[in-house]
Amino acid sequence: MHRVLERLLAVIFNDTICAICLQASRVKGDKMSDTMDYTLQDRVALIRFDDGKANVVSPTFSDTMNDCLDRAEADGAGAVLLCGREGMFSAGFDLKIFQRSAEEGIGMVLKGIELAIRLYSYPMPVVAACTGHGIAMGAFLLLACDNRVGAQGAFQWSLPETRINMDIPTPLVALTMARLAPAYATRAAIQAEIFGPELAVAAGFLDEVVAPEQVLPRAREIAEGLAQLPTAHYANNKLSARAATLATMRDELQKSLKAVQQS
Repeated sequence: MHRVLERLLAVIFNDTICAICLQASRVKGDKMSDTMDYTLQDRVALIRFDDGKANVVSPTFSDTMNDCLDRAEADGAGAVLLCGREGMFSAGFDLKIFQRSAEEGIGMVLKGIELAIRLYSYPMPVVAACTGHGIAMGAFLLLACDNRVGAQGAFQWSLPETRINMDIPTPLVALTMARLAPAYATRAAIQAEIFGPELAVAAGFLDEVVAPEQVLPRAREIAEGLAQLPTAHYANNKLSARAATLATMRDELQKSLKAVQQS
């Protein structure tokens, strides 16, 4: 069937145009792990994650996400689109790993911070299809994305660290203050307020909300549009605009790494 279509297009246009059209519409997909898939279509690299539960940000999650981001760059994608499962973007770090040992828990957090830095500095547009709740590290991942489309409904976005007797890692404090609206920063980062969809937009966790079934189509529409922008200039301007925040995040991460090594 593919050969027939190719020859038909060649008759109507020419072999060169035919090859371009077929290449543009071709879908390249792979299962990167048991919980994460990668698909490239129309220059948009879709990374879907679904662990069937809370979409926890475990070390495996961070490693596999980095593999997907590497793949998107190697494939010449024009934009990356992150998508959780129905009703859940991510509820944050894997609590079971914290319970196993302090060393494993610290390692998981550091990997999560490194992932957030990579997303925030990634050299192409990063769009999030926030299909449900975004809590703790799940919310920080949203803050690291360029554009965020959320779902209307009984979903929540929050940084609960104060409520659960934790300090926000300083690199993520820098990200939070850069992305959240100043009027909501205290309520979100210090007072651990829980935000519904509309307030999550006002606060800066999201850019817009749509009906749940429209989250991925709308996010893909945005990603496809952004994928048309010149990649090199997008990357240069992103890094210039975020240089101060990224410098702080990296410096604070290095301090944390040194503290772990000395402990």
